[in-house]
Amino acid sequence: MTFEGFFRYMESKDCSVFDLTHCAVYQDMDQPLNNYFISSSHNTYLTGDQLVGKSDLDAYVSALRKGCRCLEIDCWDGSDQEPIVYHGYTLTSKILFKDVITTIEKHAFEVSAYPVVLSLENHCCQEQQEVMAQHLTSILGDKLLTAGLDQMTAEELPSPNKKVKVAQRLSDLVVYTRSVKFVSFSHSKENQSYFENTSMAEKKAHKLAKNSGADFVKHNQRFISRIYPRGARIISSNYNPQEFWNVGAQLVALNFQSGGTPMDLNDGRFQDNGGCGYTLKPAILMSSRAFDPGCSHSSLKPIYLHLKVIGGANLPAPKTKAQEVFVRVEICGIPADSIKTSTKSIKNLLNPHWDAEMNFTIKAPELCLLRFCVRNQTGLTSEFVAQYTLPFTSLKKGYRWVPLRNREGCSLDPASLYVHVWY
Repeated sequence: MTFEGFFRYMESKDCSVFDLTHCAVYQDMDQPLNNYFISSSHNTYLTGDQLVGKSDLDAYVSALRKGCRCLEIDCWDGSDQEPIVYHGYTLTSKILFKDVITTIEKHAFEVSAYPVVLSLENHCCQEQQEVMAQHLTSILGDKLLTAGLDQMTAEELPSPNKKVKVAQRLSDLVVYTRSVKFVSFSHSKENQSYFENTSMAEKKAHKLAKNSGADFVKHNQRFISRIYPRGARIISSNYNPQEFWNVGAQLVALNFQSGGTPMDLNDGRFQDNGGCGYTLKPAILMSSRAFDPGCSHSSLKPIYLHLKVIGGANLPAPKTKAQEVFVRVEICGIPADSIKTSTKSIKNLLNPHWDAEMNFTIKAPELCLLRFCVRNQTGLTSEFVAQYTLPFTSLKKGYRWVPLRNREGCSLDPASLYVHVWY
């Protein structure tokens, strides 16, 4: 191989740090729905903030094309007996419910063949609820799940493979995702049916994950939990989804319109398994043995990761006055595994060379995500330049090419990093 040929190989997908066999669906898709992490969106209709932002059908298209499999629709009474969708009691713009359903019907299965869950926040009167039901049945047709599927076990949710349908929570159309109020883990164990799920704001979920992690894990082995951002996030910011994946929550809903670390983690998590929006929860979360992500986990067998950040190529220019560029490497997992470390900062902004070696001890690698973030040092602070995030389980060993992305998760080709990975 000539030097030019070798160079072309080193910056090709064949040399990617991401395992290319994971670009197709490879996981077992015949397990119950509660055994999967499911890519989920909060207030999917919004393209901006929660108070005066625009509601747009394109927001649903964008989320679906990112592999999102759980969409939220806030429904309110509209004029002429046509329900509308917007963030109630705010100045966000309004769109028709029937147009939302038509958009979803058109784009639901463009990038993934697996089920879409429509999470309805229903504020409509009885008459307009009936209009909603009519639109759902007439527009979605045989894509709408209206009756239970034949199952081997009556007390078990179907698998994503069972039937390609759109699940819906409205009146008699409810089948597998009926929403009930969460009281306590013991109350759910005694009273909650397998086809019922609970939704809770991040603050309550955080408290439960911190104080009752093992019970939360057990709860999510049987039931589906949906976590959503607190109401105070009026600029549509996001929480760290990793905390709730650590306890096995399936529907960890984020504001897809807001770029940043939380959405990078979400994109990285669901890049796996062919980008289908469903990834199988690791065995550590499904075991009969108690697992609390907040504990020390001395019983777990750790993995030792050696990472060398060699250099970068064709990096995008920083937005502000350029000074020095560095790479921050972040391990995101259970608290014992979560750590950040950085290369030194250097002045070569286009094709920097760091040769920085890093070592990590990871106790629960099957839950971990690895994030490379290129940043520009601007005095006492630094600004985002580019990033790439992937699951540890999709990490390839050896000398590898890291294809960088922007804040919105789009490719910055040919911008890249070169690294050496061993574990």
